[in-house]
Amino acid sequence: MSHKRIPKRKAAIAVGGVAALGAAALLLPHANASQTDAKGAAPKTLKSADASNLASLLASQLGDAFGGAYWDASKQQVIVNVVGNNSNVVNTVAKAGAVPRSVNNSLSALKTAAKTLKSDATIPGTAWSIDPKTNQVQVTADSTVTGAKWAKLTSTVDSLGSGVATVKKSAGTFKTFVSGGDAIFAQANGGGVRCSLGFNVTASDGAPAFLTAGHCGVAAKQWSDSQNGQPIATVDQATFPGTGDFSLVKYDDPATQTVSEVNEGNGKTVQITQAADATVGQQVLRMGSTTGLHDGSVTGLDATVNFQSETVPGGVDTVTGLIQTNVCAEAGDSGGSLFTADGSAIGLTSGGSGDCTAGGETFFQPVTAALQATGATLGAGGAAGGAAGAGGASAAATDPAATDPAATDPAATDPAATDPAATDPAATDPAATDPAATDPAATDPAAGGQSGTGSGQSSTGMNAGSGLVTSTP
Repeated sequence: MSHKRIPKRKAAIAVGGVAALGAAALLLPHANASQTDAKGAAPKTLKSADASNLASLLASQLGDAFGGAYWDASKQQVIVNVVGNNSNVVNTVAKAGAVPRSVNNSLSALKTAAKTLKSDATIPGTAWSIDPKTNQVQVTADSTVTGAKWAKLTSTVDSLGSGVATVKKSAGTFKTFVSGGDAIFAQANGGGVRCSLGFNVTASDGAPAFLTAGHCGVAAKQWSDSQNGQPIATVDQATFPGTGDFSLVKYDDPATQTVSEVNEGNGKTVQITQAADATVGQQVLRMGSTTGLHDGSVTGLDATVNFQSETVPGGVDTVTGLIQTNVCAEAGDSGGSLFTADGSAIGLTSGGSGDCTAGGETFFQPVTAALQATGATLGAGGAAGGAAGAGGASAAATDPAATDPAATDPAATDPAATDPAATDPAATDPAATDPAATDPAATDPAAGGQSGTGSGQSSTGMNAGSGLVTSTP
């Protein structure tokens, strides 16, 4: 990735390209659902960002009758799942401009099923998310889940009842992706750590900063924009594992300009104008130094991923509230940006399984949740952290009022790996500001250690790219 330098050492790191990675949604032929339109109401044609707001609004109005929502990309319409035969509910959906669809499972019932999975089947190498298209909880197990573990998982899924959840196997292993596009670098535990910058933001105190994966922020404290350069940014907040995978990293030079854009490569950038909640069916892009620009769609919301802990033998690092996609990713993409072609910041690369040859599942930290938790705003300010997603399966269904949710970094750490923060920190590529640094895309990202300290100073910026974290001794 190329570097963009701003005169007088006022550098800005362009937001790293993000793409959604995940398991493709399994569309059942029946799904116990039918689609019906209310008399006289014509569905609205909407952009995916507007679809999220509409779904969120209807979620708040329908209560227990709401079964999630998703965006039909081919028709550009919002499909809202409705439980029961209440004509008033159907008319409310139709009058709002969405398409009502009759289903058996309410969103609250699917969330209850997910809680049961968490309490009874938190097994390393497993993940689940709510898919409104199938009106079920989609459960995935990587290649490490065998024997008694597989039996326990499948029996738990069966106990949820018919038509509530399905389980499938993934050929790879869940892990965090650490290496990057316009990468950021750190030293930890005697090895190198490499991540990607997600989105440039302004911290609540007005300081220039960026968002990246939480497991990157846990792995090292100080970050540079070149492999052997001086630190240019310092971790202020980091969450991993737990309710997210994101870090807020502040530039050491207060004069750094936080440009709000994503580097797509080949000299092209996308201006990021707002943060938005994801919606199932939404078309998304991911940019990584390892694999370049890739696209795909959102396949699930409110995902839970159980990474094998790298610090506690046999332990589990569970991350909740992630976005699942079918966009491929590989090592070096962690912390990178997940965004839309029209400029909406959606997520931060967390982790997953597979690669860009065979495909796989990839998970992202919602940007809106990260912004809200850190109090940061996109770019130079003005795009504050927003609401959380509302309809389980409908990523967009979060607080429709939150129009500019900020990017959080869902970069799942190393699902199959152990403590992602330890050995496979995700790429936070906070576009280190090291003015002298040229192409930060050092290819051998190191994942590994825990945290570094110290402070850096340079203030040159670079175009951010998404990256997964890898480690080198």
